[in-house]
Amino acid sequence: MPATPHIEKHFTASAAVRDVVIGMSDGLTVPFALAAGLSGAAAANRIVITAGFAELAAGAIAMGLGGYLAARADREHYETEHAREVSETETKPAQEREEVAEVFRGYGLSDEQMKPILDTISADRGRWVDFMMRFELGLEEPDPRRALRSALTIGASYIFGGLIPLVPYMLTATVGIGLAFSAILTALALFGFGTIKARLTGTRPWRGGLQTLAIGGLAAIAAFAIARLIA
Repeated sequence: MPATPHIEKHFTASAAVRDVVIGMSDGLTVPFALAAGLSGAAAANRIVITAGFAELAAGAIAMGLGGYLAARADREHYETEHAREVSETETKPAQEREEVAEVFRGYGLSDEQMKPILDTISADRGRWVDFMMRFELGLEEPDPRRALRSALTIGASYIFGGLIPLVPYMLTATVGIGLAFSAILTALALFGFGTIKARLTGTRPWRGGLQTLAIGGLAAIAAFAIARLIA
C-alpha cells in the first residue's frame, strides 16, 4: 500500500508581507490620527481631506524611500560580508575550515564524522562561502530587485491604507459625521488587517486583530485629545 506523501506547508513570502504590514499599518493609523486630530480642532471637511492627501503623498514617499534604503543596505551588507568570506577562504583556509567544523560540532558531530563533510564543502569555494554566509553569519543572499519592489510595495500599501479613513470625509457633509464613519471604517479595517496578518504569520487571528486595532485606536485618540486641548 503506497504511503501518503508528507507535504509541509511553510509561509515563504515573509519579506513581501513585512512590506505590506509596514505600509498598511502606518497608512491606516497615521492619516486617521491626523484626520481625527483635525476633526478635534473643528476643521472643515475640505481641510481634513486636503491635509490627509498631503500627508498620504509625503508619507508614501518617505516610507517607500525608507524601504528602498533598508533593502539596499541589506544588499550592500551581504556583498561586503561575501567578499570578506571569499578573501578569508583564500588567505586563511585552515581557519575557515575550523569555523565550518565549529558549526557541525554544534550539531554533535565528531571530528571523524566531519572530515569527509569538510573536504566536500571546502573543495568548492562557492559552496564553501555560501555555507559560511548562511551558517556562520546567518545571512541569505537578498534578491537584487528587492529594493525597488520593497519601495513600491510599502508606498502603495501606505496609500491604500491611508485612503480608508479619508473616504468618509469625502462622502459626508460635516466633520463630526465624517469622523464617526471614519472611526468605524478604520476600526474594522485595522481589525481585519490585523487578523489577516496574524493568519499569514501563523499567530492567533483574534489577537493580531485586537493588537492592531488597539495601536491604531490609541494613536487616533491621542491625536484627537491633543487637538481638542490646543484648539
